[in-house]
Amino acid sequence: MTPSTTALRATTILFVPGDRPERFEKAAAAGADLVVIDLEDAVPHENKAVARANAAEWAVTGNPCGIRINAADTGYFQDDLAAITGTGAVVMLAKAETPDLVQAVAEVSGSGVIPLIETARGILAAADIAAVPGVVRLAVGTFDLAAQLGADPADREALATSRSMLVLASAAAGLAGPLEGVTAAIDNADRIASDAAYARRLGFAGKLCIHPKQLGPAIAAFAPTEEEIAWAHKIIDSLDTDGVWTIDGEMVDQPVVDRAQHILDKLKH
Repeated sequence: MTPSTTALRATTILFVPGDRPERFEKAAAAGADLVVIDLEDAVPHENKAVARANAAEWAVTGNPCGIRINAADTGYFQDDLAAITGTGAVVMLAKAETPDLVQAVAEVSGSGVIPLIETARGILAAADIAAVPGVVRLAVGTFDLAAQLGADPADREALATSRSMLVLASAAAGLAGPLEGVTAAIDNADRIASDAAYARRLGFAGKLCIHPKQLGPAIAAFAPTEEEIAWAHKIIDSLDTDGVWTIDGEMVDQPVVDRAQHILDKLKH
């Protein structure tokens, strides 16, 4: 399975700093759907070049991964893009704001792009960005976005509109649900599970993680519950009629069937 195909279905994406190659193997074995080698926030200026080289080497030697590159308005962007070209890695573009830029990155990479939407400008352009050929998934960067908005990144109400706009943009473009941003707490499983469950209710379909300890709670939160699975089986098993019918006193029509099938499809991944 290619990194872009994996990213299409991913529930968990785990970041690993590009200047810590001794952690790459451990990250790959941690159980995330996709590992993303980070060239941006996790890497100090003096280590950018070595991180870039480490990431490219890891990808070209047969290790499926994504690589997060620095934003276009930084002095690192062009070198990052040149280094990852031809590696086969999915490119996560930090601070994606315009469809033209995302398209240019997609054309250079050839392996798919995950635009990381973390500015107000990016949120407002999300529908156009999602429609760019080569875009695999949208993802939200809540910390940078909250800082620009003057809000607390943990304040769900403050960022609810922005999150919902990414969900709508993804659905309109026929993409899978977007990826929720990171949770700063590493050892607080309840907080991680709560953040993931909230994002799932909004229509997100996965989460960005910064430590292997976060994977288990995130995976569990995005998995269908036993009650949801039982309900979905009941709906699908009732498909011996056409039009509209009722089960347990509630109307069932095609959108209800589609939702039930979507729940059961998650069990196949």
